[in-house]
Amino acid sequence: MKIAILGTGMVGRTLAERLAGLGHDVQIGTRSPQETMARTSPDPNMGTPGFATWHKDHANVKLVRFEEAARHGELVMNATAGRATIEILSGIGQEALAGKTLIDISNSLDFSKGMPPTLLVSNTDSLGEAVQRLLPKTRVVKTLNTVNAELMVRPASLAKGEHTLFLCGDDEGAKAQVRTLLCEGFGWTDVIDLGGMRAARGTEMYLPLWISLWGALKTPSFSIRVVR
Repeated sequence: MKIAILGTGMVGRTLAERLAGLGHDVQIGTRSPQETMARTSPDPNMGTPGFATWHKDHANVKLVRFEEAARHGELVMNATAGRATIEILSGIGQEALAGKTLIDISNSLDFSKGMPPTLLVSNTDSLGEAVQRLLPKTRVVKTLNTVNAELMVRPASLAKGEHTLFLCGDDEGAKAQVRTLLCEGFGWTDVIDLGGMRAARGTEMYLPLWISLWGALKTPSFSIRVVR
């Protein structure tokens, strides 16, 4: 399948590596490929290698501008930072994404005043809903935003995969397509459909608790399981 990943950070790279390894034709999108490839130093906050260093080992993933990646993908995955998501998707435009399934992984975290972050939107709206309103002809599914990048694509690396992932969206066909990727591609065994896109409010508002847990556990390699 032709898959577009929007965003070249840790999440975007992890998704691209895993999906390319599964045999998909993956393109990863950025604002300026030239500027992104010029990043050779490790990220000062996360310590991840510069993109150019990472790309040497993943040359099968093509780096292009956001719009080119979006046009390439039969399936599109939004791994951009939440504060920039609407601007980036607006720049790509409705036409390039019309009729496609878009997996929205973004979270509405605002780090402008340091740690802990606050939420850009909550309670009566969500970033997932804003993306769907922006792209009415795109089938948006919210998922993967409640675990760290490695667990997104390799859930069995923690507790034999026995933890829970959520998804939501307004299009049943798109959710079925995404569930297949999550279960058959990545190996998720417990995926709960929360219903329409309005449920993204809950998964996004979980992030402050996730960050508190990260601080308490001193690791992002954890998850939750819904016991029933």
